[in-house]
Amino acid sequence: MELFSRNVCALWIMVLLEFLLETVADEEVLMNTKTEISDLKWTTNSGSKPEWEEISGLDEESNSVRTYQICQVDGLSSHWLRSKLIERREASQVYVELKFTMIECSSRTTHHRSCKETFNLYYYESDTDDATATHPAWMENPYTKVDTVAADFLLRKGGEKKFNVKTLRLGPLTKRGFYLAFQAQGACMALLSVRVFFKKCPALTRSLSVFPETVPRSLVQEAVGQCVANAVQPGPNPRPPKMFCGEDGQWEDQPTTTCTCLPGFEASHGDMECRVCPVGRFKMGSGPGPCSVCPDSSHTGETGSASCGCRPGFYRAPSDSPDTPCTRPPSSPRSPVPQVNDTSLTLEWSEPLDSGGRSDLTYSVECRMCPAPGVPCAPCGDGVNYRPSQTGIQGRRVSIWGLRPHTTYSFTVMALNGVSPLTLQGPAGDTINITTSPNVPVLVSGLRKIAATESSLTLHWNTPTQSHYRILQYQLRYCEKERGFEECSYHYMESNLNEVVLSDLRRATQYEVQVRARTLAGYGSFGQAVVFRTLPDDDSSSPVLVTGILIATGMLVLIIAIAAVICCKSQGSAAFGNNSGWSSEEDPVQHRGSWDSKLNSRECALLSEASTHTHTHTCRRLLSLPENFV
Repeated sequence: MELFSRNVCALWIMVLLEFLLETVADEEVLMNTKTEISDLKWTTNSGSKPEWEEISGLDEESNSVRTYQICQVDGLSSHWLRSKLIERREASQVYVELKFTMIECSSRTTHHRSCKETFNLYYYESDTDDATATHPAWMENPYTKVDTVAADFLLRKGGEKKFNVKTLRLGPLTKRGFYLAFQAQGACMALLSVRVFFKKCPALTRSLSVFPETVPRSLVQEAVGQCVANAVQPGPNPRPPKMFCGEDGQWEDQPTTTCTCLPGFEASHGDMECRVCPVGRFKMGSGPGPCSVCPDSSHTGETGSASCGCRPGFYRAPSDSPDTPCTRPPSSPRSPVPQVNDTSLTLEWSEPLDSGGRSDLTYSVECRMCPAPGVPCAPCGDGVNYRPSQTGIQGRRVSIWGLRPHTTYSFTVMALNGVSPLTLQGPAGDTINITTSPNVPVLVSGLRKIAATESSLTLHWNTPTQSHYRILQYQLRYCEKERGFEECSYHYMESNLNEVVLSDLRRATQYEVQVRARTLAGYGSFGQAVVFRTLPDDDSSSPVLVTGILIATGMLVLIIAIAAVICCKSQGSAAFGNNSGWSSEEDPVQHRGSWDSKLNSRECALLSEASTHTHTHTCRRLLSLPENFV
């Protein structure tokens, strides 16, 4: 426990130090007079004596340094000191750190009212080192003034000796380099050291992203980084990591990144790197999260594993995730119990002692028929039926029917789960043998009508296919179904074939028919009763049809009789007219009593053609015809 606490403390100290180092800006020095070992030989310009003088001195650490000093009597003239060309490199703005001392005006022996305790700092940009004693001109333009520098600490007699430190910023710079220029007007001072540098954001590793050293060229500078080793950005077109570098050389806020460790690696040291998973551990996918111990019954012998392989005898189903334990097939079902009922069977069993570590346990039943001792058993075939099914059984019970009588069967109950197909061995199972009953009645089904007349029915039925015995004969029984409340009187008939003709039946009558088979074991049970009807099939319209036929026949006979009578009368009237001998002038009315009943329309028409209008009128009156009849 003590060792663990020490390691945790050491880790936190390392993280804190890295954070502090990252937040401190890097400084790249362009010039430092303290490191010069020879004369500086800067250029001076004075309108009068004294001038800037280069001398050797000691710094605060007692190191020998080159310095410049000047002590003016009055402040009426300007005294310039210009450095050599300082190349800016990649910086757009630089910082100048000045260390100097300044004597208090009141402490000077030659005190003058023009005495000053300040000096001015200028710079001049140039792409070439072309400065001379006269170029550029010693004035504020073309030089650019940075600031008027005042001393915070002044030297006085008997006082504490302290030097001043001032840091000033120059920029923006655009040319290759620049010169520094110092202007003193009435000051008595010593320029102890000049350090020119620029700030930049140091190389940074954060959130599994690496950002390069960045020099700010504006208020904030965008930096583009990349993922650390063994880390990637998910997605088809990820954007690179980004972070902003401030003008003070410090990184701003947190990076924008999606970097994540590869499979087999985990983030460590505060998301500074991706560490490989050790032996016995794995990390399945890219993303956050540590390496995990291998699941049960799996292992890995390599570092950086994305998954753990299953141990011998254990497997993962295709639908299993690599981070799930490995499992194995279940053991055999226990204690199968059969219940035989003639040619059907109900089979029950107990669950296996070992499910293999899985919950997707199912059962299957294998059926084999053994025809005789010493003869190999064969698969039962499609004639055997199972409820709920033969395979994929969720419960521990199955019903089987369609077995042959007096036959031995072998049933094997097998337990399976999701990894059973992956093993080279078959599923574990328990086998039992049963023998069906020898005296099983044969049921006949599929009774149907082939043809029908008014007095007969031709019937057909299916031949049983699962009978152990040969069918010797079929027996049918039938009776009229339309006897009201009278008891049905059955008639019986035998047939050696699966077809029979029932004759001497009543027309348009329903009959209820059943059939059964006879084997060496005797008669079986009658099958389901089926109702058939003799012709005509629909007797509700027969009386109407007969009545219609009788009426039509009667009318036809009546019409024929009337036609015959008229024909006979027509022949008799013609004979009488030819023998009478009366002339056209005689009035036919006087002969009415003897022949008016024998006149017909045809004779009137003939009479009209041969006689006058009087004859026609007489014919109309005798026949009671209308006046307009011609």
